Amino acid sequence: MGEPVVRVGAATDVGLVRSVNEDNYLVTGTVFAVADGMGGHAAGDVASGLAVAGLASLGTEGPVRPDDVRRHVMGLNRDILDAAARNPAQAGMGTTLTGLCLADFAGSAHWVVFNVGDSRVYRFAGGELAQLTVDHSEVAELVASGELSEAEAADDVRRNVVTRALGAGVAPEPDLLVFPPAAGDRFLLCSDGLTGELDSAAIAAVLAAVADPQAAADQLVRAAVDAGGRDNVTVVIVDHVRQDTAP
Repeated sequence: MGEPVVRVGAATDVGLVRSVNEDNYLVTGTVFAVADGMGGHAAGDVASGLAVAGLASLGTEGPVRPDDVRRHVMGLNRDILDAAARNPAQAGMGTTLTGLCLADFAGSAHWVVFNVGDSRVYRFAGGELAQLTVDHSEVAELVASGELSEAEAADDVRRNVVTRALGAGVAPEPDLLVFPPAAGDRFLLCSDGLTGELDSAAIAAVLAAVADPQAAADQLVRAAVDAGGRDNVTVVIVDHVRQDTAP
């Protein structure tokens, strides 16, 4: 099946407040992801590292279908729980996980966006930035119910409380979004260290102005740190350059 030809850039920074970078990211030929670890001294960096390491094997044993993505992401929950059981100091660690991968759907290549937690995937196309994932967070639920405005949610003390994460007692169900690739699409994967510092207009301005994906990733991370850097910041940018016409 013909697949998208992509260019990728990635960057991460510990920020100005945290002492440890608990974010991790993954870039392979077909799988791209960001994980934001939780647990502080309970090893959030270990949890996010386990998530991306386990995800790296997706697709290495043959064609991937959307339900394979779902099962694989849910299986990572056990990896984290097992690691914590071996090392009690890591009990309670967890991580978000979001990203996209190429999969076979109805005989052709499709993107699968997956998400657990409040890290995000955006698509930038035609000058418009659209969030493709839904935050699994307490404030997102309050905004959806009308109890908080977007502006209030940005400063709410509950903004870092996630309602779905890997490392839970019961494996969380990831959200999946499946759609055909389109040349010219640019995807932004990020931890909330980016969106906590920069609004959508600022992010879109960089994506529009900086064509090279690595330069754009570097600039977004730098801007988030300059704006306050209250959290770890991680960005992966995937540009669909053209479609491979190979059968």
